[in-house]
Amino acid sequence: MTQDDPPHGWSPQERQMWEAYRGGEWCDGVAEVRGSALRYLLIAAPPPHPGCQTRLHLRGARVTGELNLAEITVTGSIRLARCRFDDAIRLDNAHLGAAFELNACTMPGLILAGAHITLECEIVACTVTGTVDLRSLAVGNRLSLNDTVIHPAPGEAALDAQSIEVGEDFWASGLDCAGTVFLNSARIQDVLALRGARIRGDSGLQAPELTVGGGLFLDSGFSGTGQVNLYGASIGGSVRMNDCRLEGPGAGRGAYALNLSCAEIGGDIWAGRGLVVQGPAIVRDTSVRGSVVLKGARFDISSSVPTADAALDASRLRVGGDIDCRDGFVAHGMIDLRDCRIGGSIHFEGAELTALDDRHPALRGNGVETGGVFNLCDGFTAHGRISLFSVTVRSRLCFDGAALDTPADAWAVSFIGSSATILSLRLREAPAGVIALHHSKVGLLRDTPASWPTGLGLDGAVYDSLHPALPAPARLPWLGRDPAGFVPQPYEQLAATYQRQGHDADARTVLVAKHRSMRRMLPPPARLWSLLQDATVGYGYRPLRAVWLLLCLLSTGAALFTAWPPTAVGDGKAPPFQPAIYTLDLLLPLVDLGQERSYAPTGLAQWAAVALIGTGWLLATTVAAGASRILRRT
Repeated sequence: MTQDDPPHGWSPQERQMWEAYRGGEWCDGVAEVRGSALRYLLIAAPPPHPGCQTRLHLRGARVTGELNLAEITVTGSIRLARCRFDDAIRLDNAHLGAAFELNACTMPGLILAGAHITLECEIVACTVTGTVDLRSLAVGNRLSLNDTVIHPAPGEAALDAQSIEVGEDFWASGLDCAGTVFLNSARIQDVLALRGARIRGDSGLQAPELTVGGGLFLDSGFSGTGQVNLYGASIGGSVRMNDCRLEGPGAGRGAYALNLSCAEIGGDIWAGRGLVVQGPAIVRDTSVRGSVVLKGARFDISSSVPTADAALDASRLRVGGDIDCRDGFVAHGMIDLRDCRIGGSIHFEGAELTALDDRHPALRGNGVETGGVFNLCDGFTAHGRISLFSVTVRSRLCFDGAALDTPADAWAVSFIGSSATILSLRLREAPAGVIALHHSKVGLLRDTPASWPTGLGLDGAVYDSLHPALPAPARLPWLGRDPAGFVPQPYEQLAATYQRQGHDADARTVLVAKHRSMRRMLPPPARLWSLLQDATVGYGYRPLRAVWLLLCLLSTGAALFTAWPPTAVGDGKAPPFQPAIYTLDLLLPLVDLGQERSYAPTGLAQWAAVALIGTGWLLATTVAAGASRILRRT
């Protein structure tokens, strides 16, 4: 036997395979070959026919016995199509100098752990009843598992591709795995595509510290039962999850459907219409250079309560573009955006958020900073409170056309210690709950009386202007809605706004209303004094009242003392009696016009003089108090 001849004892079909190998041709019509014969063929490597290159191309054969190609080195390509294997294929730590392809093959398992494949590795449309072990596999070009079905025994991993390195793309579209898929620390140079893949297992898809130079595609019907773990992943392009369904492992602390925390995304996250996440989704501490698009997505943790806090936890998320949750976005469970930094805008137009208990709000955005608008408007509905403590919105925070569904006296919106250039509160209808704007700072505050909330907290709120510019009597009921009762600062702020816009009369009306509201809280003596100041000089903001009262008292006194003039007193010659000057001398304390000390009334006129003196002192005191108040404000 020469090197050109197959070993003795080989079947005619195996000899046919030998000759096809030497000619680099497809070997068809071979019903059965031994795994040991395949191994011998690849290790012995007969010389090629003149002008040919050796390749193993086998189609439609049954491979009996074990095909053990561990640690071998093969220079030519290996392509096996529609073959059936009795035992698992072993190529662990093998070195393949060309391509490796399994197309529409059936096998009980595949081991490529530690193997090096110079060109592409394709395991396409295969059926595997065990584990596909690709740990530490290195592929120079493309790796493909398109349309492959992997159904291992219960409890076994379906695909173990930890620490693999792929020089180009990794395609696994249509992959069907009835077990966990491991991609821990995998490195893909270009694209990782799991479009339409189905992964069913307790641990789902485990890909922490995954590195993908291009995009990550979990779309076009991708479904995952169990956890999809992308913690710490680095994705150079975009992440696409449209038409994707994730179902977490159920209730329990730490049981999530999606974990994309501490990840770096170089492009966008496209996870809009068709995305359904049943279970908590975690995107904490992740950086996205582009935008996060969740249009029409649905997040639901109703089956995970009470162990889950949020349907979508995106706290400390950093986004260079927008967060877009428009067009039918639905969440059953809290949306948590605490301490996010958004370079663009946040959109929730038409979204519906539902809090599942009283402990958590429907939307928690405490500490958010956004460079654009923050829109909770145009059909937005929240069943539960919206928490916006210490928020910075450099453009507009808008609630126009929104519906806030909370119980009476419960907080509907807490915009506290926050700032916005424009705050628009033209709601779809007046909410039963409380809108709290305590210690907030707003450039322009827009609202409409028809949708003023039942409770409105304005203590410490500062704004430059209001729209519409209602007159003070129409705006005053707006200030009387604080559940805490009377608070003076909102009156001072509204008056300052009117005064800054040149509406001094409206400003005075607001300040008078402040003192009237304060009067209800005073003890009876102080309340009486407040009434006197209100009636006489309008707490110093109606000084003409004192003038008119003085003129009325002067006219009355002059007429009275003209009819019943007082008698002169003293030894000297009294000045001529002047009724008007005498009355004025009685009314003005600390002023001596020479009439009061020269004449003394008698009878009823004496009591009238006493009344005028007392009234003068009261009038002077209230005028002084009012003047002092105005001077202090100035």
